[in-house]
Amino acid sequence: MPDDSQDLISGGHLVAKALKAEGVEVIYTLCGGHIIDIYDGCVDEGIEVIDVRHEQVAAHAADGYARITGKPGCAVVTAGPGTTDAVTGVANAFRAESPMLLIGGQGAHTQHKMGSLQDLPHVDMMTPITKFAATVPDTARAADMVSMAFRECFHGAPGPSFLEIPRDVLDAKVPVDNARVPQAGHYRASTRAAGDPESVQKLADLLAQAEKPAILLGSQVWTTRATGAAVELVRTLNVPAYMNGAGRGTLPPGDPHHFQLSRRYAFSHADLIIIVGTPFDFRMGYGKRLSPDATVVQIDLDYRTVGKNRDIDLGIVGDAGQILSAVTQAASGQGGFGGIPPMRHSNGGAGKRKEWLDELRAAEQKAIEKRLPSLRSDASPIHPYRLVSEINDFLTEDSIYIGDGGDIVTFSGQVVQPKSPGHWMDPGPLGTLGVGVPFVMAAKQARPDKEVVALFGDGAFSLTGWDFETLVRFDLPFVGIVGNNSSMNQIRYGQKAKYGEERERVGNTLGNVPYDQFARMLGGHGEEVRDPADIGPALRRARESGKPSLINVWVDPDAYAPGTMNQTMYK
Repeated sequence: MPDDSQDLISGGHLVAKALKAEGVEVIYTLCGGHIIDIYDGCVDEGIEVIDVRHEQVAAHAADGYARITGKPGCAVVTAGPGTTDAVTGVANAFRAESPMLLIGGQGAHTQHKMGSLQDLPHVDMMTPITKFAATVPDTARAADMVSMAFRECFHGAPGPSFLEIPRDVLDAKVPVDNARVPQAGHYRASTRAAGDPESVQKLADLLAQAEKPAILLGSQVWTTRATGAAVELVRTLNVPAYMNGAGRGTLPPGDPHHFQLSRRYAFSHADLIIIVGTPFDFRMGYGKRLSPDATVVQIDLDYRTVGKNRDIDLGIVGDAGQILSAVTQAASGQGGFGGIPPMRHSNGGAGKRKEWLDELRAAEQKAIEKRLPSLRSDASPIHPYRLVSEINDFLTEDSIYIGDGGDIVTFSGQVVQPKSPGHWMDPGPLGTLGVGVPFVMAAKQARPDKEVVALFGDGAFSLTGWDFETLVRFDLPFVGIVGNNSSMNQIRYGQKAKYGEERERVGNTLGNVPYDQFARMLGGHGEEVRDPADIGPALRRARESGKPSLINVWVDPDAYAPGTMNQTMYK
């Protein structure tokens, strides 16, 4: 029995203290009886509680918060269906390498295997899609295990963790002196691994000798906050750069080293290709789109990713910023690395690459001119290229752009260029629809000084759109656009290509929903657009409204993005 003279603390309050120590400022949640003591602890610790309408939204928002802030996100859900509803959000964070903690309720230990309310084997379910999944066995261990879960989030490439906390463990009180509460800044090591010195020097030498190098800056460039190091490398060594995922925006549009539409050409003709922080997955054609004659170098936080699906000439495991900075210094003759003397190069070979950059710029311009008629099309229904071109023109340096959809967002990936690093958000390689509204929620809550602009497919918005009401309730304004073709068009294209026009409409056709009216019904700003000339003015009115907004743009259902038509699943 505890000594009545000792100060007591509950499991929920210990959880809140551990969240506070980690720097968590907000939790995303949908209430349930198993978890309410965490809320009580969060109130005492000054942690904001954002309550949503579906647990998938809570998990996606925690993921989005981590991407925006660089700090781990946290979602708290109840047991059983509360936890299973959050599985998709956790799985998306897992594939996207996003550090977040999902806390799920569980029935009391005293009712273990008795069939208590909402009892499920959560840990077994979560283990394959997390870096760490466990049950908190005792109240005194609650804060300790939260800290342990966060530590695991940052082991190698980041990712999600899961903890379930039985109701009696969470509600019980223990003497404060009996509980281990790790102190902020005292339970995690630096994750900035610098890479193998010999390999770094070898890459510097390869760059100095290359006549036609190209670099792909992937999501880990933003994850590791390596923007400065990446920019320094490409400018100092005169290397053309392509960006994908959260790496978009590393270089601003118009930068002479910023390339977007000539990537396939570059990867077919380059003599050196450097892949930073992105795997050889479907987005990279599993590595088959890289010239077999090129020297290929891969840099990644995760040893398991390097050389997966395709042989490489050099692999370096570590923090992108540390490695790129060291390579720049070594290649430009500024100094050796890790005790290895530098080779003397003529500015890293930068001077001999002008013709290569001019060649790529010509390929880039050719691709732009091919799309130009569609980008300026006055047709109605509106061509998707015209819509995404108007959105791109609308963005400012402070606009965070979020894409949530299939075909319509594939169009935007070729046209929309974020103006600053960390200002692009998409689901990531799991391809999860429905991330848009929760990403808006996280982005605007974490960065209220930023404008948030989100493009939805009508099918994608439908999955989590009811939480538009949460954005209204918490006064989180954003500019939302629904590219509405009343179809799940990316799938429709595949069915048409595979089975013919007579069967292209099976299971993929939606109603003609006026999403502008939906927005107004929930207290936001809504407009309908059918004429492409009205897109720009409608966007500006949404910005000026100061409300969550949806502009319902009717787009041509028979226009498909090149990326949709080239998907490997339809080959």
